[in-house]
Amino acid sequence: MKKLNFRMISGIAVIFVCILCAGCLQQAGTEAANPGVANAEQGTTARITDGFGRTVTVAANPSEVVCSGSGCLRYLVYLQGQELVVGVDDIEKKDQAIEGRPYSLVYGQKFKNLPLIGEFRGNDDPEKIVGIGPEIIFKTGLTGTAYSTSAADADKLQEKTGIAVVAFPYGGLRDDTEKVEMYEALRVMGGAIGKKDRAEEVIAYIGSTLADLESRTGDIPESEQKTVYVGGVSSAGAHGIISTEPAYPPFLWVHAKNVAAGMGVAHADVSKEALVDWDPGYIFIDVGTAQIEDGGALGELKNDPALDGLTAVRTDQVYGVLPYNFYSTNYESVLADAYFIGKTLYPDRFSDIDPQQKADEITRFFVGKPVFSELNDQYGDMGFSQIPV
Repeated sequence: MKKLNFRMISGIAVIFVCILCAGCLQQAGTEAANPGVANAEQGTTARITDGFGRTVTVAANPSEVVCSGSGCLRYLVYLQGQELVVGVDDIEKKDQAIEGRPYSLVYGQKFKNLPLIGEFRGNDDPEKIVGIGPEIIFKTGLTGTAYSTSAADADKLQEKTGIAVVAFPYGGLRDDTEKVEMYEALRVMGGAIGKKDRAEEVIAYIGSTLADLESRTGDIPESEQKTVYVGGVSSAGAHGIISTEPAYPPFLWVHAKNVAAGMGVAHADVSKEALVDWDPGYIFIDVGTAQIEDGGALGELKNDPALDGLTAVRTDQVYGVLPYNFYSTNYESVLADAYFIGKTLYPDRFSDIDPQQKADEITRFFVGKPVFSELNDQYGDMGFSQIPV
């Protein structure tokens, strides 16, 4: 009887241990329950839904990732995930006379020393990526441009590499549709690398900054809003005076009347005749234009007789703003530009703002270091200044 009891107890103990082991093995291979949340305690993988509605199984809390497409690496820096990067596209490895990307001014040397994953603007080299072996490939592009990306592009890259590809539209701040895309991109990337809280912090910071600009200028009567034009706007390189943005965000945010409004939200080239007819009271120049021979837009304002009669030229109301279109949008630059423009147009409403200090505050938040002086130095310190023409 005693021998029987001992055998029964031993058998029950063995079964109990097996159940425990099976449970442990099941937990180790389980995917995280919440999409977009990498949780190592729940298992080694997580399921997330990317910006194109694709369900992707990724490594939970990854330690090695790469970024493909214009601006993708910028978002990773915003999320404080730069230490995860193990490969870059070729634009990050180039020595450029002028570097207009704040994140590269801070981390550029680190990125230059990393292996190559392909050409810029999302022209990936799958073999190089496989050789590096990241746990996740992030991929983005701006909707409606030649450099956009899609679910099909992501699926194709994932098939070629066998590595999880998390893709999303880059988005922007020019309208509500772009804003939704941008915020979703940050949340998707943040969820995949365990930086959900930082993603929400970035989104909240942008929201509070725009709310501040609105609170300062939202009640300006239409009859008192200044007429403005921005020329020399960078778009895949430097351009002259006719290059503009009909929905230039800083003008929208400080309630200034953009004389080129109504032509859509994207980049546009206008005629000099139209500019003369519009005759804005203030002209802002993207100082990236100075890279063009003869000074670009600034040279045109100084030397073209057709522009001599512009009110802004005659009254010395021409100002430099930082370029923000440099490998897609640098949001710290566009937000900083808005404060300088607001201070220029409505000084009484921005009396507490020093635009250069504000620019440093903004860049410190986004990329971890105040870089206004370093950035502006590359453009002859013409940013945030009155430019004599």
